[in-house]
Amino acid sequence: MTERISNTVNATLGGWKQKIGENLGQPELAASGAAQKTQAENAQRQADEKKYVDGIGHTVEGQAQQKIGSLTGDKTMQAEGIANEALGAAEKQNLERRYQHH
Repeated sequence: MTERISNTVNATLGGWKQKIGENLGQPELAASGAAQKTQAENAQRQADEKKYVDGIGHTVEGQAQQKIGSLTGDKTMQAEGIANEALGAAEKQNLERRYQHH
């Protein structure tokens, strides 16, 4: 299971436990569910932040490869740079899009 799926499942289960605990008058179950949901949401935020930083790293690496490849006439390095920069842009854009909808 991917980290995103695992965190989503845990957040959903935590939310259900919280609602069930509230509806049944069981504050311990409600608190446990709320804690599980919060923990899963925080874990996903951290994973997303890491992926965003990785995207910045790929972008910078790609730009450097393109410049060095251009200076040295290394077309392979330039192509790798274009690919890395595109990968970084895609990683950042996916996360930016996801958080604009929240």
